[in-house]
Amino acid sequence: MTVLAAAQLFPKDHNDPLPSVQARRAYRGGAVASTAGVANGFVQGNLAILPEKLAASFHRFCQLNPKPCPIIGMSEVGDPRIPSLGIDLDIRTDIPGYRVWRDGEVVDEPTDVMAHWRDDLVAFVLGCSFSFEEALMADDLPIRHIENNVRVPMYRTNIPCAPSGPFAGPMVVSMRPYKPAQAIRAVQITSRFPAVHGAPVHLGHPHSIGIADITKPDYGDAVPVADDEIPVFWACGVTPQAVIAAAKVPFAITHAPGYMLVTDLLNKQMAVL
Repeated sequence: MTVLAAAQLFPKDHNDPLPSVQARRAYRGGAVASTAGVANGFVQGNLAILPEKLAASFHRFCQLNPKPCPIIGMSEVGDPRIPSLGIDLDIRTDIPGYRVWRDGEVVDEPTDVMAHWRDDLVAFVLGCSFSFEEALMADDLPIRHIENNVRVPMYRTNIPCAPSGPFAGPMVVSMRPYKPAQAIRAVQITSRFPAVHGAPVHLGHPHSIGIADITKPDYGDAVPVADDEIPVFWACGVTPQAVIAAAKVPFAITHAPGYMLVTDLLNKQMAVL
């Protein structure tokens, strides 16, 4: 999916809302595009929505696996709002793409989930690596998927997550290629952002974490890796989707990979100084 320019997605509103509010209004109105590079300065989040009877087990799963699943917000049961992330936020409509799961399989990929919403659902919003990309770019480190106007490449690995109840499965990682000196700097920068995945979990040698072909991501789009670059892998908030599939969860809703929730939190609030 091509990343549209911010001006194309979000024409100037006469009330001049926050860029994050403007983004959510656009997605609520049907705009569809990757959220990479959108509303710079504002935290983006991964989404997992589950029935209340599974929420406690999933909450513990996130606590046991804080690298891929750092919780930044939760809804009350049956409530599509999460005021701590955005006063006007509606979790059912404000993401450009969703996935609806039944028995571990994706059965629908709508642009809103109004027709699937139930009174027993609990929404979890997890930190997203798009949030630390602002800091990487501020240090002149390139972001290849933004340069190429595609979604970030993501891969299932052989790194097991700590299980909780029915939730168990492999960690998913996102990848950004860097020259070795840039990779060292990227580690230093992203270590300051534990609430949005923090430092990488692996550098180089994709096969050693179960990735057979770096040119064939399981989610998102492939990006070129130059001969003088190494792939750098961060824990990814798409991990719950691999776990939902592995556990064959009867019903769940997630974001479509690369299509995140744009919140009103500031990226600088996520940094540990």
